[in-house]
Amino acid sequence: MKKLSKRYAESAKLIDTHKEYEIDEALDIIEKMPKTKFDETVELHVKLGVDSKHADQQVRGTVVLPNGTGKTQKVLVFAKGPKAEEAEKAGADFVGAEELIPKIQNDNWFDYDVIVATPDMMGVVGRLGKVLGPKGLMPNPKSGTVTMDVTKAINDIKSGKVEYRLDKTNIIHLGFGKVSFGAKKLKENYETVINAIIKAKPAATKGQYIKSVSVCKTMGPGLYINQK
Repeated sequence: MKKLSKRYAESAKLIDTHKEYEIDEALDIIEKMPKTKFDETVELHVKLGVDSKHADQQVRGTVVLPNGTGKTQKVLVFAKGPKAEEAEKAGADFVGAEELIPKIQNDNWFDYDVIVATPDMMGVVGRLGKVLGPKGLMPNPKSGTVTMDVTKAINDIKSGKVEYRLDKTNIIHLGFGKVSFGAKKLKENYETVINAIIKAKPAATKGQYIKSVSVCKTMGPGLYINQK
């Protein structure tokens, strides 16, 4: 059995595993946990009472966090002509077209966090599906990353847009800030995400929609949240 670090064990002592915490209390506890050498991400894990195998029970969308993510996102834009120029002006880190395909396919170039593409470039980007798909980098109209409005897409991403989507076990996992944000800003981000997930409830859902909610920091134990 893997031995838990002293820091993790100290953090675990602060938690009652049989209790559901109010979000304020949970974030206060996370702040009190022993610190690491880096600014840890605070993560949210939401188990939903849906079946992601059915198309009409998918839960996926994006939301801009009021206090950002604490991480600088590098954006690659697939565009040509005036749209490429617009992307550069809007602050895209990389802009290109077909010439990027061999760089990504053959040189394993992944020095970016999000890809935005204009609709006319999706034929080109589609050729990279096998490489980008497994990494969750494929642009998608639902997440606002296939669009003619490249300026808005870049601004949203740079200002703290996050995507939420179900995994195969019907759980949404995402980071919603850094420990250094403090409880107040983290709570604002948390409520923004939770409200978006509640609004995204599929009409086909039967029974309890939100099964469980937990928060944790990167290197720490989880706390269950009382979320109705």
